[in-house]
Amino acid sequence: MSTLIVESPCRLQGTVNISCAKNAILPIIAATLLTEDRCRLEDIAALEDVKVMIEVVNSLGAETNLDGANTLEITAKKIERNEASYELIRKMRASFLIMGPMLARTGKVKISLPGGCAIGSRPIDLHLKGFAAMGANITLGHGYIEAYADRLKGESIYLDFPSVGATENIMMAAALAEGVTTIENAAEEPEIVDLANFLNKMGARVKGAGTDTIKVEGVRELKGAAHSAIPDRIEAGTFMVAAAATRGDVLIEGVVPEHVKPITAKLKEMGAEVNEYEKSIRVNATERLKSVDIKTMPYPGFPTDMQSPMMTAMCVAKGTSVITETVFENRFMHISELKLMGAKIKVDGRSAIVEGVERLSGAKVRATDLRAGAALIIAGLCSDGPTEISDVYHIDRGYINIEEKMKGLGASIIRV
Repeated sequence: MSTLIVESPCRLQGTVNISCAKNAILPIIAATLLTEDRCRLEDIAALEDVKVMIEVVNSLGAETNLDGANTLEITAKKIERNEASYELIRKMRASFLIMGPMLARTGKVKISLPGGCAIGSRPIDLHLKGFAAMGANITLGHGYIEAYADRLKGESIYLDFPSVGATENIMMAAALAEGVTTIENAAEEPEIVDLANFLNKMGARVKGAGTDTIKVEGVRELKGAAHSAIPDRIEAGTFMVAAAATRGDVLIEGVVPEHVKPITAKLKEMGAEVNEYEKSIRVNATERLKSVDIKTMPYPGFPTDMQSPMMTAMCVAKGTSVITETVFENRFMHISELKLMGAKIKVDGRSAIVEGVERLSGAKVRATDLRAGAALIIAGLCSDGPTEISDVYHIDRGYINIEEKMKGLGASIIRV
């Protein structure tokens, strides 16, 4: 089992390039199941989660090829199985996104309850509510969900919560449904827009993505398409926060500034200088950051995926900060690890009160989930003495070559 060792504190300086968005490419890979034709996905980041999703579509009968230039070709000419591998689905929650395409394409699917990071309850009832409204018969039992429908029918669906996964799954199912499907209180994330763009390239008729109402007019068939996913706004945000927390000066290239506005706003409030360009952002912090209050919200609010990295910045900021988590109820597991490094944090329900210290201390810590692992790397860069981070497989699920990118900015970090 690999560990990452951050050997010493560092002021990050230089330029870093952002990879394609994990949360965009995973549903797009699932969407390739909607057509018999070949699809070509370019500039893929070969993350662990991406590899799992490729294995999932392979297990259903798709043919895939990921070349050295990070181009992924998928041809799902024949769907040989209606049941996805239990072991693969349990590895990653996003694998549940094959349910909509499979139900629309073959009329039948059996899938186990999904896994992923243990950051709290992420119920799939909104996905199933949407499928049922479109005419699917659904049964649950023994850890599996089975659904079948001769052909899904368009319907008006109101989501009780703007779930990203449910919005994506219903969009994909609706692409081949009969009639018009309207999704109200839909998620508005950039990844939703990216999926809609890919579906429309395939011949789907999706309108309203990026707003709270999406309309999908079903078509009889879809064709193959080529696509490059959007940059990863969470990876970009992670490096923005790392630059600010280490009082560094970093140019983050290959980013859409509009997608990270909540992070930009908070870093400016903390005293960092943030300059936006067409496809890049520069973060420069010469002084110790100031305290700030944050509440996580669905997009365009402050992203829950940035809560733990931002908490690390609060740990070394001047004054007392409060961060409130409204999206997931169990996303404070990293606090105990930060405390091992000398952080002063108290939890009150869904809020964490962070009293900033001048510098943290290196320690042996554990990545409790994907974003917590990134937070601990930032903490190590702000610590006296080495920081050893175990369970880094969590980090590899969402960040490609993170230690190499950090080294390129001057960090002393090694993988053992």
